[in-house]
Amino acid sequence: MAAPEFLAYHDAEWGFPVDDDRRLFEKLCLEGFQSGLSWRTILAKRENFRAAFHGFDIDRIAAFTEADVERLLTDQGIVRHRGKIAAVINNARRAQDLVKREGSLAAYVWRFEPRPEDLPAPQTASTSPASIALSRDPKKRGWSFVGPTTIHAFMQAMGLINDHVDGCAVRAHAAEARAAFARPGGGRCRCGLRGGQILRPRLETPDIGGERSLPLHEVLRPSGIVDDGGDLAAMADDPL
Repeated sequence: MAAPEFLAYHDAEWGFPVDDDRRLFEKLCLEGFQSGLSWRTILAKRENFRAAFHGFDIDRIAAFTEADVERLLTDQGIVRHRGKIAAVINNARRAQDLVKREGSLAAYVWRFEPRPEDLPAPQTASTSPASIALSRDPKKRGWSFVGPTTIHAFMQAMGLINDHVDGCAVRAHAAEARAAFARPGGGRCRCGLRGGQILRPRLETPDIGGERSLPLHEVLRPSGIVDDGGDLAAMADDPL
């Protein structure tokens, strides 16, 4: 049984499209912090990360100094890794440049959305041509901790692809949100988000002993591995 906060993340966030720059930047940063760790570890610390990095406000982070780095290295609520902290600050500065050039981080990211017919079966790949492309371009512009596996996990989480496995109770909800979502610069009605917040699907699942229990066929892949929405691939990524 997964932790309740992890089920909530899987059911209401993972795979649902996002066009809010702050949330996109937050996810890129947290994926970088996850490198070599599990997503469960990062998710448990997410509120601590948000507090430490001022809600992942790009402009505020871009203004961080060495004093902020030292402050963060003493914060026991986050992952205290100097290279990953420095990468967040560097990437905030690169994001400022990108926003000036592209209009928004969302407009840039969603240009790399792959066509569904070009994707493999859900959760059978840790990278894709789209994630490789979205990794290479920022690297050329000075970003760090944006390897192709990290970016693939980012694309899974932010709804650029729907990687919920067939039979997962959430797959259809994510597909509906993606179908209604207006890509930045496009003209379709945006129903997957409201004011930058995700519309959470309602799932009818039994409660056992006060804890939510999913039917087995809704959480297992054909191979028998749990579809946990846990950004599994990024754990092995080369962040550089």
